[in-house]
Amino acid sequence: MSAPTTPPKKKKGEENENEQDGSYLVTYTRHLERRLRALETEKQLLDAERMRLERELHSLRNELDRLRQPPLISASLIEMLDDGRLIVKSSAGPQFVVNSSSKLTKDELKPGVRVALNQRTMAVVETLPSSKDPFVRGMEIEELPDVSYADIGGLQEQIREIRETVELPLTNPELFEKVGITPPKGVLLFGPPGTGKTLLARAVAHETKACFIKIISSELVQKFIGEGARLVREIFAMAKEKEQAIIFIDELDAIGSRRLEVATSGDREVQRTLMQLLSELDGFSPRGNIRIMAATNRPDILDPALLRPGRFDRLIEFGEPTMEDRKEIFQIHMRGMAVDPDVRAKIPRFVAATEKTTGADIKAICTEAGMFALRDLRDRVTIKDFEKAINKVLTQGFKTTSTVNMFT
Repeated sequence: MSAPTTPPKKKKGEENENEQDGSYLVTYTRHLERRLRALETEKQLLDAERMRLERELHSLRNELDRLRQPPLISASLIEMLDDGRLIVKSSAGPQFVVNSSSKLTKDELKPGVRVALNQRTMAVVETLPSSKDPFVRGMEIEELPDVSYADIGGLQEQIREIRETVELPLTNPELFEKVGITPPKGVLLFGPPGTGKTLLARAVAHETKACFIKIISSELVQKFIGEGARLVREIFAMAKEKEQAIIFIDELDAIGSRRLEVATSGDREVQRTLMQLLSELDGFSPRGNIRIMAATNRPDILDPALLRPGRFDRLIEFGEPTMEDRKEIFQIHMRGMAVDPDVRAKIPRFVAATEKTTGADIKAICTEAGMFALRDLRDRVTIKDFEKAINKVLTQGFKTTSTVNMFT
């Protein structure tokens, strides 16, 4: 028998080459795997970018289609016919008998509603919200004042009457029905300046949950004929849309002064605004959701038509505060002030020195006393500061009484 053959031994160089080839293949394979992962990531990014561009293209096409649509014509609905057709009056002037879209219900189509008309067929395609002047919308107070009844000194009788005639009809209207009377439509606050008329109106706005609309009468005096009357009409229309509303007309004498036989064109325009106000006061139910308040310091020049029963039924006078009222007003304004301990004990002395002053004067005195303390870089107000403040306020432009050096 022949001896078994043994495989030839590989040379050392060949073994090194095989090892190098194997390591190269492993390295190249790993490189290809990393490259593959990078390409997959890049593909995902490109897909996301493609989807974003497709959405943007779709949005631009929709916007372009919307811009290519024919414009609509605004009009007012005048009457509904028995056969379902509508009589509308466009903003251009003429009236049309048109059909309406099947998407609109009869509840939406009421006389006086603003509608949009198709430019070609003049058919009603949608209803529009009622137009309101931005100037009128700005009169609605959204952020209520931070003044409450507790911040008003004195005026207890006036507060009671205001709550009876303004708040009670809104909160408990059934009480008036049980008694069998109708609440006053309007309340007129009158008295000298600085006695708290506007302050009390702000407290009413704070205490009640009703929409509060404040009007400065001078703002209703417009340049063009009929503009003031239109503003009054839109103000009351906006109030009627609210669940509950209080309309406060400040400085009523600006438009409510007595009408004269001889008047200029400007006076006649103010009188037109007044007549529109009178008609609006007559036009809403006394048991409705709207309360009217007005304030003036010149009741002697008001037109008698404003003061007759059925318009401003209750007249509330604001006089100069009594000694007890002035003491309470001092305490209210000094409530948050940093004063020396002995200052509050001297309040009766301050009250006696401020005879025939109003609440606004007392507030100015407290402010001036604080300014005197700041002038000396002090963080507390002293009796001397109040004495100097009283002398300054009562002698320099606020009051013309001879009270100089009253403490000396």
